[in-house]
Amino acid sequence: MLRRLVWFPVALVVAALLVTLAVANREEVRLVLDPFRPEAPVLWLKLPFYAYLLGALTIGVVLGGMSTWFGQGRWRRTARLKAQDAMRWQAEADRLTRERDGQVAAARPMLAAKR
Repeated sequence: MLRRLVWFPVALVVAALLVTLAVANREEVRLVLDPFRPEAPVLWLKLPFYAYLLGALTIGVVLGGMSTWFGQGRWRRTARLKAQDAMRWQAEADRLTRERDGQVAAARPMLAAKR
């Protein structure tokens, strides 16, 4: 709950900053994608400046998330293997418990007959 209380004001401030940035940078800017002929480019893109900024931010978040995901792959694999081991040990413990209970149940009539 505390995390949500902290997250909401931070998100509100970030959203306000992004809206302010977008309003202040509405001019269109030409991005030339042809390094060999910048005076008469074949490839160019004309968008508001804030679109470039938000696009760069989005690409950064996606690339950062992907690098984190791939970087933690080793730990996810270890956790998956440990979970499989735990399930295997739990199944073994359940099997041994059933065997013990069966042996105890079989031994009860013999104990009652000896008395």
